[in-house]
Amino acid sequence: MKTFARWFLTVVLLIVIAAAAGTFIPRPLFAPEQAAGGGETRRILVLSNPIHTDIAIPLDDETRAAYAFLGDTGIPVADPRAEWLVIGWGGRSFYLETPTWADLKPVPVFRALTIDRSVMHVDIAGPIDEGHPSVRAFDLSSAAFQNLSGFIQASFVREQGKVALIPGAGYGDYDQFYEAHGSFNALVGCNTWTAGALRAAGLHTGWWNPLPQTLGLSLDLYNRAQN
Repeated sequence: MKTFARWFLTVVLLIVIAAAAGTFIPRPLFAPEQAAGGGETRRILVLSNPIHTDIAIPLDDETRAAYAFLGDTGIPVADPRAEWLVIGWGGRSFYLETPTWADLKPVPVFRALTIDRSVMHVDIAGPIDEGHPSVRAFDLSSAAFQNLSGFIQASFVREQGKVALIPGAGYGDYDQFYEAHGSFNALVGCNTWTAGALRAAGLHTGWWNPLPQTLGLSLDLYNRAQN
């Protein structure tokens, strides 16, 4: 029993050290901080809840055209009432089978803690309160925004040139799920995908951000949020 207790405490200590290091060691380590500069900028939002983060990109003429392929699958990107395209990546079983905490089941949790296939989730939103504690806003240069968009679009699996829709998997009338590249697990999950997308846009994250809380802290430490 004492041996097990020592082993358990050692594992917990290593996880705490890894989480702390992953938060407070910036990634990239020496690259300059993303700056808005004097040219045209595009605002993005990072949305978080206790376990998950999404990226919201503004819907204007340019992004509606760039993401018109989603309109072909039922996402109303052309609707003038839609102001934001909200995109996230996650584990297939947990994401699809747990729209609310009331739907929590053992098998999706087990797969999320081990390894699972991944999916993309896309939704639209109207106005978003940028002053809400769960929202962080960043202004990107046009080039940085294109890099972010490229990272996001490259995450979709395509079949014969079209994104691979998962029929009937959405939570509501205006969202959809799609097959995604990569495997999901508790160590490399939705929040590390978000962090990777933000780094593609020139922002700093922590070296390893498996939780929304650690990602948010890293973003606050190493970048200038605009909200």
